[in-house]
Amino acid sequence: MQNKKIDQEKRFWLKATVATGALGGAVAIVPFVKSMSPSERAKAAGSAVEVDISNLKAGDRMVVEWRGKPVWIIRRTQEQLATLSQTTPFLADPDSKRNLEELTPQYARNPHRSIKPEILVAIGICSHLGCSPVDKFETGAKTGMESDWLGGFLCPCHGSTFDIAGRVYKNKPAPDNLAVPPHQFLSENRLLIGEDKKA
Repeated sequence: MQNKKIDQEKRFWLKATVATGALGGAVAIVPFVKSMSPSERAKAAGSAVEVDISNLKAGDRMVVEWRGKPVWIIRRTQEQLATLSQTTPFLADPDSKRNLEELTPQYARNPHRSIKPEILVAIGICSHLGCSPVDKFETGAKTGMESDWLGGFLCPCHGSTFDIAGRVYKNKPAPDNLAVPPHQFLSENRLLIGEDKKA
């Protein structure tokens, strides 16, 4: 009779211990599982960015961040746009046909690589090793380039050059043109970078 009482007590304490352990394990795992979901900052970093370009003058560039990358918005001058046909013979991929989906949305597969000819939206990261090219908008040797330079960008790390549409010149380390992110115009002077449903 006493053995039966001891067995019941052992069972009770065994069940109580298992229940407490299970509850403790559940409480301990909640923060771990919660930590695996993206933070608010991470969610915001991947979301679309709305930009007001009303103060962007012809020949100027502004930079915004989208998904941790610098996105250039450039209002090109008519003179800059006129150089695009002149650079075509010297470019590695003038029609942006390589890596189409990854680098150039359908609406940017044109000589100016943009929705509106005067507005270039491009990710400011060289396709070679991820350096950030610098502006060399002036033509000729004034910016330290060759005398026949028509304006564009230079990656100072390894010497890759891009025209004013972000198209890479032939025989350079960079294998591809600068990427054009998904984007759309919400109005004449408002851009949404990261979504292109209306483009």
